[in-house]
Amino acid sequence: MDEEVTIIDSNTRNEKILNFFINNKKNLIVGFSIILVVIIGYLSMKEMKERDKIKLANQFNITTINFKTEDKQTTVDELIKLINKNDSTYSPLALYFLIDNNLIDNKNEINNLFDELINETKLEKEIKNLIIYKKALFNSDTSSENDLLQMLNPIINSESIWKSHSLYLVAEYFYSKNQKQKAKEFFNKIIIIPNSNSSIKLESQKRLTRDFGE
Repeated sequence: MDEEVTIIDSNTRNEKILNFFINNKKNLIVGFSIILVVIIGYLSMKEMKERDKIKLANQFNITTINFKTEDKQTTVDELIKLINKNDSTYSPLALYFLIDNNLIDNKNEINNLFDELINETKLEKEIKNLIIYKKALFNSDTSSENDLLQMLNPIINSESIWKSHSLYLVAEYFYSKNQKQKAKEFFNKIIIIPNSNSSIKLESQKRLTRDFGE
């Protein structure tokens, strides 16, 4: 008797499942089709991004390899194109190459390229902080106190790994301007913060001992 009940229940359950698929056939087909399209679209997008990345890598390598043989302006134009692609890897590398090889004399143009990376390129947080720090370093010889601090405040007011680097840059800036009390304050901040770079912390301690008698 129990066995017959079990068989009946099983048949009923199977019939309900079959009826569900029959009654909802159209919706199920549409649902599976959407899922399939999404998967194909995702894979296609991923493959497209990988192809674009390879293309940008080739463009960067060819441009930098041919740097000595081609005219300067061609190299500059190609690297600026790369920067404006807003790629997280090759756009920063292109800007660094321009700066390291002094290919652009106009400081405002370089700053505009820095801003393109900082404001328009999707970057990991600490990579973005590094670029902000490099912009401040690039401008430190000519910036006013307010401009330098404004550039570095996003890092100084955070727990970034570049915080101690930024504080050291500001301390050196004030020291070069003979504002020694302000320089001392920033060297002391480096000593206090818990995640200071060990080399910068040691150098700050040396500066405080040598230049401030502490």
